[in-house]
Amino acid sequence: MNHSKARNVIERTFGLLKKWWAILRSPSFYPINIHNKIILACVLIHNFIRNESTDDPLEVNLHSAIENPRGDDGFIVAVNPSQAWTNWRDNLAQEMFANWSGAA
Repeated sequence: MNHSKARNVIERTFGLLKKWWAILRSPSFYPINIHNKIILACVLIHNFIRNESTDDPLEVNLHSAIENPRGDDGFIVAVNPSQAWTNWRDNLAQEMFANWSGAA
């Protein structure tokens, strides 16, 4: 899966979570560690609902409108890196290190 497809999966996932959980719809004023726990809790509860319920009312129309990039069980199983993304990330890290070491 390339970077743009992975980004679409992530954006779709957050869109779905925001439909389910009102706390994710507005800016958070919690500290980042609490905000991370809130997101994780929402994801865990969502996955629990998907395991225990055969129908997800919010996803019924979503599946017919867009491609489903998930595995058979409904969970994202993997995001495969591309060489272009790996090169971009490595170049960014090297540039950041060069800027940091030059400023130190």
